[in-house]
Amino acid sequence: MIGRKYLLDDPEYQNHCRWMERAIALADAAGDAGDVPVGAVIINPQGQAIAEAENRRERDHDPTAHAEILALRAAGDTLNTWRLDGCTLYVTLEPCPMCAGALILARLGTLVYGADDLKAGAIRSVLNLPDSACSNHRFPVIGGILETSCRQQLQSWFGNRRSS
Repeated sequence: MIGRKYLLDDPEYQNHCRWMERAIALADAAGDAGDVPVGAVIINPQGQAIAEAENRRERDHDPTAHAEILALRAAGDTLNTWRLDGCTLYVTLEPCPMCAGALILARLGTLVYGADDLKAGAIRSVLNLPDSACSNHRFPVIGGILETSCRQQLQSWFGNRRSS
């Protein structure tokens, strides 16, 4: 379901925007702490947030501390299972190959993301791991939710890093 078009007053679109705004706030916290500003929120099938995280690679000195990975771990702890059937992940940036692989392994229900990652995106921009022959699980993907805000957040953060 990549590229679905929504009307601005569509309740489903409004709901996606609400959760993406939370992910953007988490990404702000990551950026303020010196990490690349990426935030993630996982919602259960009842529409309740069960996990959220922000990038922590620099702070944790851990190359795997991407927002998605940390949110998956927290959701697994909350649900007491590694299977995230029916859950939706909201993330500000298209997942990388590591994170896309983890989403497949977690049996994620749906992925909603903000900005495409033209360098390392593994959902549609560079690779498409969920739909590839190596994937044993497929899930719907909705890209471009609050894309402009997500992209500007990243561009501003990297611009500030380069100028200082």
